[in-house]
Amino acid sequence: MRVGGAMRTTVAAAACAALLMSLTACGGSDSGGGHQSQAKPSDRPRQAQARTVDLKRIPDVGDRLRKQIPANSRQVVAVYGEGKNSAESKIVLYTKSGSTWDQTRSWQGHNGKKGWTTDHREGDNRSPVGVFTLSDAGGVLPDPGAGLPYTRSAGFQAPRYWSKSHWHDFDYVIAIDYNRVKGTSPNDPTRPQGQSKGGSIWLHMDHGSGTSACVSLSKSGMEYLLRTLDPAKHPVVVMGDKANLKA
Repeated sequence: MRVGGAMRTTVAAAACAALLMSLTACGGSDSGGGHQSQAKPSDRPRQAQARTVDLKRIPDVGDRLRKQIPANSRQVVAVYGEGKNSAESKIVLYTKSGSTWDQTRSWQGHNGKKGWTTDHREGDNRSPVGVFTLSDAGGVLPDPGAGLPYTRSAGFQAPRYWSKSHWHDFDYVIAIDYNRVKGTSPNDPTRPQGQSKGGSIWLHMDHGSGTSACVSLSKSGMEYLLRTLDPAKHPVVVMGDKANLKA
C-alpha cells in the first residue's frame, strides 16, 4: 500500500498474511517456536566511536562495487561480512565531505545465518551482495526523528510464536532497496523481480545471531542511523563478505 508523506498509515487488515510473509523473509526464528540461545556477552553488538577521516575511498571495497555507488551519494553504510559462510559482520557508516570520506560510526552485527550470495533466492538464508539504496524506514516504535520517511505500524510486530529473542527485531527497520518498490513502507510485500528472488531485506535490530537475509545491529546503532541518514545525501548500503567486497 503506497501512502504519501513522512508518516504512512497502518497497512490494511487484508494484507496481514502478506506482511507476515515479509517478516518471516526478513529474519524470524527458523521454525517459529524453536529455542534460540541467548547472546553471550562477547556476542553483544559493540559500538565504536573512533573516527577515521579524509579517506580517498571506502576501505576494502573494490572497483566492481565502488563503481556502483552513485556519484551523488554522500552517505554509505558498509557491511563487512566476516566470510562467505559467516553470519558475523561489521557495519560502518561513512560520510563524504568534499572529495574524501570520514568513518563516522561502526557497530558489530549480523547478516544471513548462512552467509552471503551474489544470487539471492527466497529462503536461502544468505544476504545479497551488492550496492543498494536506502529510501524508507519504519517499525513498531514511534519515529525517533528519522530523516528517511518513517512508517510506524503494528504490522512490523514479530509474531509471538517466534522465539522471544526475536520479538524486538523490527522495533526499528530501514529497508534495503533489493527487489522492492521505493517510496513504500518497508513491509510492503511487492517484489518487482518476482517472489523467487526474495525480498523484505532490512537493516534491523540485532538478536545476537544470524538472520534470514537481513543485516542487524544494536538498538542504539539503528537509532543513530535513523536520525542520521538523509535523503538529500542519497544514502546507500554496500554489503557483502570480505572477498566479494574487495573484488
